[in-house]
This record gives sequence, structure tokens and C-alpha cells, in this order.
Amino acid sequence: MKSMMGLINLEHENFVFNELTYFRNHASIPIAGRYRLIDFALSNMVNSDIQEVAIFAKSKYRSLLDHLGTGENWDLDRRNGGLYILPPDWNDPTDVSRGDLRFFHNNRDYFNRGKSDYVLVSGSQFIANTDYKDAFQLHINRGADVTLVSTMMEDLQEEHTPYFRIQADDLGWVQNITNERHNPLLFTGTYIINKSLLMKLVDECIAYHQDNFFVHGIQERLSQLKVQTYRHKGYGVFINSIESYYRHNMELLNEDNYQDLFYKPHFVRTKISNYPPVKYLGQSKVKKSILANGCSVEGVVEGSVLFRGVKVNKGANIRNSIIMQRCTIDEDVHLENVILDKDVHVTKGQRIIGSKDKPYVVAKRQVIESK
Repeated sequence: MKSMMGLINLEHENFVFNELTYFRNHASIPIAGRYRLIDFALSNMVNSDIQEVAIFAKSKYRSLLDHLGTGENWDLDRRNGGLYILPPDWNDPTDVSRGDLRFFHNNRDYFNRGKSDYVLVSGSQFIANTDYKDAFQLHINRGADVTLVSTMMEDLQEEHTPYFRIQADDLGWVQNITNERHNPLLFTGTYIINKSLLMKLVDECIAYHQDNFFVHGIQERLSQLKVQTYRHKGYGVFINSIESYYRHNMELLNEDNYQDLFYKPHFVRTKISNYPPVKYLGQSKVKKSILANGCSVEGVVEGSVLFRGVKVNKGANIRNSIIMQRCTIDEDVHLENVILDKDVHVTKGQRIIGSKDKPYVVAKRQVIESK
């Protein structure tokens, strides 16, 4: 039976998240109350019957290692296959490779030992709940060298600007990969490629001192390859900035979006924590919000996302905000359009207001108090 192995390539994900990435990489950013961005790519692979997944982790990956552990929460703690986290390891003095080609070169053993003949490559910035079995079957049926997963974005936003656009014919064969901003058919960063072709193209790119496998190995060789596209349907968004992160968390307060992302036959998996249920105390009032286990609320929470273990004390008022794990909000605090990273303590009477276009962000482990 033909099968795929997985690769989550974080090498080129150099997006700007300021305070949220002081201590972690992009893929480790928390989202939707209990998940991390990488959970979606990893869950989609497992839900596509992929049993071995590697992650190219370039920098700030301590948080990533802590979150993923042995991979048991994704059923990847296996004797054969499983989860491989591959940080930089440049010990070959003769190595002339650069960029993500250096990851491919130095981790060639992962691909050589894998039993699958196909590789599903993904990033972590496209957030969706899907499996790629249909895309894989299309790849095989069409005899494609590469199959690109695309998505139609009718409402183009600033966050879509960095992504490639796909031009394809009526049968889905890719004619061009461009940066044409008005084309709504975006490349999600996910593609299927024959493993033998992958390794061949890696060697060719290194020989010419190139540094980006997709750009130099696929885009620039488009006329030489049979490249198909498979269109993702359903909820899917790109998160690559503070603004897009805030907006898409707020969009998940819409029941239809939340159901489309999380209530499908295959669930999004994440690290399990043994927090108790949410406690609603005293005069608490909660409206149109996501609250994770372990929260304790005695104030007002409206239109907000609260992660595990958040404590909201009496008289506090939280609106349109994202409050990450184990934050403490003291009495009579007012927060609006705010993002608090983990373990922030906002002391009594503080008032912090951002805007929906530019939310106010506080880095983790800060104490907000009067001077």
C-alpha cells in the first residue's frame, strides 16, 4: 500500500510576532485557548495516516520540544516511525548547503530510512482541520511529480501578500506560480512530492548553491515537472503577524468557524493537561467567549479567549482580548483589545486598551502595576 511520510519545515517561517516570539518560535504560539499553531499541521498529518513526521526546527525551539514531548498526544510515540524533531546540526566541514537545503542534506538519513515513497511537506502558518488522503490519491491517479495544496481566499488581506499564487488549467495542472497579489488562489505551503524526486532535486539545488527548496527546486523547475494542484475547501486561514493572529482568534468566537475548525470527524490534537473544569464564581458574567479548563472567573469576560489556568478576579472586565495560560487579572482591572502572553499578572485597578487593528501585547511573565 502506498503511503506518505511527513515533514514540517519551519526554516523559512520568519514572520514578525514581536512579544509573542521573544521566547518561542512561530510554530509554538498558542491559539484558540488550548492549542499551538503547529498542532494543526501535525494533526492533519496524523489524520492522513502518516506515521512518521519530522520537524525542521531552526531556532527558539525549547517551547516546541516541551509541547511535543515524545509525540504521544498525536499517537507518534512509536517503535517504528514516530516523531523526529531535527534541530540544526551542522557538523560536516565539507557541507556547502544553505537555507532549508542544509536541513535536507544533514537529515538525509530520515528520508532514506523511511519506508514511504512519498513525502507530505507542510509549514505551520496555514490553520485548517483536514486530511490529505484525497490529495494523495489525486497525486497518484494523475501521475504527478508534485501536488500543491491551494485554497481560495476571496477576501484578500495584508496577511496573504507573502504567499505564492497558483495558476492552473481546468484539469488542475499548474501553469505558473507567481506573486500576483490579486489572484485569490493561494498556495498553502503544503505539498506532496515523490521522495526519490525530492532527494534528486535537493542535490541539484545544493550543486548550484541555492538555499530554498521550494523556490529553486519546484517553482523554478515548473516547466520540467508535472505539478498538480489540490484545492482545500472549508475553514482555513493564514497566521503570520500579530494582527492576523488577533483577528483569527476573534473569528473563532463565531460558532460556524469554530465548528468547522474543531468539530470534524478528525479532531485537532494537542498536549493534554489535567486542569479542572472552569469555575464561575460570585457575580461572574461570560458572553461569547472561549474559556479553557482551569480558568476561574469572578468578573466579566466578553468576546475573549482565555487559556488554561487564567484567574479573573472580582470586578475585572475583559473584552475582546486574548489571555494566555496562567495569567492573573486582579480586581477592577479593565482590559480591551489586549493580548497577554503566559504568566502575566495585571495588578488591581489597571486599565489597558488597545485597538482591533493594533492590539496591545504584553510579553510573558510581566507584572503590570502602577509606577
